Amino acid sequence: MSDRRYTVLLRLGLLLVGLFIGILVMLLYVNQTAQPPQIVERVELGAQAANAPGQTAPVVDSARAPVLTDIMTLNQIFKEVATHVTPAVVFIEVENAPRGGTSDEVFRFDGRDAPDRFFREFRRQSVGSGVIISDEGHIITNQHVVGRAENIRVTLADKRQYAADVVGTDPSTDLAVIKVDADRPLPVAAIGNSSEVAVGEWVIAVGNPFRLTSTVTAGIVSALGRQVNIIDDAFRIEDFIQTDAAINPGNSGGALVNLDGQLVGISTAIATESGSYEGYGFAVPANLMVRVAQDLIDFGEVRRGFMGVEIAPINSRTARELGLDEVAGVYIERVTRNGAADMAGIRSGDVVMAIGERQVAEPNELQSAVAQFRPGDAVPVTVRRNGEERRLTLTLQGSDSPAYANWFDGPSDAPNGAERERAEPEAEVPDARIIDLPAWGLGLRDLTEREQSELTPTGAYVAFVERGGRASRGGLPRGGVITAVDEQSVGSAEEAQRVLNAAVGTQDRVLLRVKRPGGISAFYDIESPVEDD
Repeated sequence: MSDRRYTVLLRLGLLLVGLFIGILVMLLYVNQTAQPPQIVERVELGAQAANAPGQTAPVVDSARAPVLTDIMTLNQIFKEVATHVTPAVVFIEVENAPRGGTSDEVFRFDGRDAPDRFFREFRRQSVGSGVIISDEGHIITNQHVVGRAENIRVTLADKRQYAADVVGTDPSTDLAVIKVDADRPLPVAAIGNSSEVAVGEWVIAVGNPFRLTSTVTAGIVSALGRQVNIIDDAFRIEDFIQTDAAINPGNSGGALVNLDGQLVGISTAIATESGSYEGYGFAVPANLMVRVAQDLIDFGEVRRGFMGVEIAPINSRTARELGLDEVAGVYIERVTRNGAADMAGIRSGDVVMAIGERQVAEPNELQSAVAQFRPGDAVPVTVRRNGEERRLTLTLQGSDSPAYANWFDGPSDAPNGAERERAEPEAEVPDARIIDLPAWGLGLRDLTEREQSELTPTGAYVAFVERGGRASRGGLPRGGVITAVDEQSVGSAEEAQRVLNAAVGTQDRVLLRVKRPGGISAFYDIESPVEDD
């Protein structure tokens, strides 16, 4: 056989092999893309919420969905989830009370550093999102969206509109339930088990940013168990799911869902300097939401059980001192006499390792775990004491327990949590350096060098807030830094004092811009004193 003939036959053989491989690849592709994910109707709310509000919702059946092997399959799943979740997410418009009911609430929780023109434009109105969780018309949203509402209007994805009433609110979790009386059945969200959410998992956010109704964005779960100190409540509970799915002002109260189409979180806040999305969004986990929503629907308030302890985080130094093999658990700083923890045998110096079956490694994780239970519930607790692990039974007590009478009546700057978390020790500052403003109900001082590097270079540090004073009623927390008063920048405590004193008797209210720990800018609308105060 000549070399020429051999070469021709070789090329022909290679061509036939190539065609055969191409046909196999095409058949495989068609087989995979011809079967989109199955959509089923679910009647349960999720493994953890058998008695929670909500009855039915369409979700993607993950057991029958094909394995993700190509981009077209993933694309199909995104489309299916968006199509079936969007109808259960509503647009909420709120007319607030004339005094104190301004849109600073929206700016505060979205971390929005907004110019005064936005503040004037929406002074009597704010907007947000909500998720339908029962076929009786219950809708979960954020407390900061509807907490001061006089009138609420809800618009569904199909353009139906209803008036809504507030069923109840929970400042500790920034959640609220409102209710509409619908003339036709409502689409209800399927509620998933947020304890199964994993870092790196795909999630979809559905809401109404900037009044752009039924907006869908996608991202991943960036972190779990985040505490970012944005809920202005002495007993706040923060155990956020962090995501990079785009969340903006107006998304508050909207849905964060997994690729099974199940609700795993309620979008609540963003960390931002610009006032808009910068890649850091936070959502209340669905498991905590279900617990809060059920109480609000059943009782109009959250009936929360308490351990009666002051707690602190464990770091590498305290772990060594306590003889722990790793940095884990939550340190018990103090136990309230005759409180639930005291009656269970928990002592100061113990390290709580688990509440029930849930391992806890941070104070906010312990707070969130305890918040799942009601007064009277008997909860197993695992503690470490003197190198030994003990399992105790904790019977939680309510806020009306005599043991907690003084515990709940602490100062307005009491540390946060379902259980009080020990505040970080503050640098010693002579009392003479604190400027007392009794008419405003607060004290200011200049920043220390450490605070200038960690918080902001200039401003007036809020040294204390008097309980019941004007600053306290406006929600101003201790530990923030006032950087501007009515858009006039202040670089020191004396400058802030001068601007605040000038407002006395000349204007009804002032707008304080405050830098919070963690870098979040917040707005607080404070009633001005009269000249006689």
